[in-house]
Amino acid sequence: MSNQILVPPLGESITEATVSKWLKQIGEKVDSDEPLVELETDKVNVEVPSPLSGTLSSISVREGDTVEVGALLGIINGEKAGTITPVKEEDKQQDLYESPPPKTPEIKASSSKNKKVNVQKQEPLKLVEDVEKKSVNHEPLLLDTLAENEPKNLDKSFENEEKRKYVPPITKRNLSPAVRKIAEENQIDTTNLEGSGKDGRISKGDLLNSMGNNPQPSTRKVSHGPEERVRMTRLRITIAKRLKEAQDNAAMLTTFNEVDMQSIMQIRQDYKEDFQKKYSVKLGIMSFFVKSCVVALKNFPSINAEIEENEIIYKNYYNIGIAVGTDRGLVVPVLKNAEELSFADTERNIFLLSEKAKKGKIVIDDLQGGTFTISNGGIYGSMLSTPILNPPQTGVLGMHNIVERPAAQEGKIVIRPIMYLALSYDHRIVDGKEAVSFLKTIKEYLEEPRRLFLDL
Repeated sequence: MSNQILVPPLGESITEATVSKWLKQIGEKVDSDEPLVELETDKVNVEVPSPLSGTLSSISVREGDTVEVGALLGIINGEKAGTITPVKEEDKQQDLYESPPPKTPEIKASSSKNKKVNVQKQEPLKLVEDVEKKSVNHEPLLLDTLAENEPKNLDKSFENEEKRKYVPPITKRNLSPAVRKIAEENQIDTTNLEGSGKDGRISKGDLLNSMGNNPQPSTRKVSHGPEERVRMTRLRITIAKRLKEAQDNAAMLTTFNEVDMQSIMQIRQDYKEDFQKKYSVKLGIMSFFVKSCVVALKNFPSINAEIEENEIIYKNYYNIGIAVGTDRGLVVPVLKNAEELSFADTERNIFLLSEKAKKGKIVIDDLQGGTFTISNGGIYGSMLSTPILNPPQTGVLGMHNIVERPAAQEGKIVIRPIMYLALSYDHRIVDGKEAVSFLKTIKEYLEEPRRLFLDL
């Protein structure tokens, strides 16, 4: 009984994928629901499981090929009761090493790993008989078994040759200990090196100058050559395409402001231990930004809208996308119905979505339905940036690193933890006045976070 392996449905608006990696090869046995192949979409990776237990008999597509939903990936031959006999490991070894009987006496290791072969005391006739008896097992000659009978007085000077330090030929000359050490550590052949010291003696400066004149190639250059050509992942291709579309199709502008983070940092300092003890999650700053954005979006609904042909669709729900950097690229899992979540639920859901994204466990539903996006470049040390819209959304907020800066307060210069904020918006829907007022609202709630708890 055979069964086709087909590309499963991949989610809303996703019609094709790239074969990233085959996890099984032709002839391998697989269990039911065991992953066979990994597919890469423009958003997530999907593992295709085996529909039944059996043997992978054929593969129809290669790694790197693009396949559509429903396309044939391969075929599984299912197991039938009483027809398939597992191959024992010793049988595999027998087939692997099967050979005709030797014509001349030769030394074979015993099937027992602990039994030694005494080469010197073994008589020829007994040796031949032993080979004939053990030919059924067809075991390979084990060199380590013979090595046990080597004379103990052999020279062992080369057994750790690979661990030896490089010793340049010039070390026979009268070098100072410091110069000798530099030469050995940097593998410098000083045979033809002219010394500037007394009587032509080589100094440390001579070695350093030699190292500068003969730079060593980087490890990456040695491993991969002067240039590397790597195929873009499907996710990276999609990211590039969507970012270019955002620039081409939206009238994108960016406005900036700064926020004093002192109040939020003080709240976190005062209550972080109690918060974590009660809710089993750390109190970060992202929950304050999410709550502030929700309040601002309610006051300026055009930033929570999108354009569809000649119509504007205003969203009366607030799904906040949180940009997360992963090894595969940037993904934006969505915090659904953020207006209904408490601070604890907000922090907990952000943590879970981030962990899923970093571990490659994110699913299609986690990435869909966003109405506004927050991007935190500050965790990488960014001071200021102009974030790009995530179509069809009309707004994205850029967070940056917190730096102590001088600020004027009641006529005095004080040092405050300042963060620069950036709001990119689609000028086709959002006017400049709305954008500036929106960002100013976020600033006010972040600097007076008590207003969030009082719903003011």
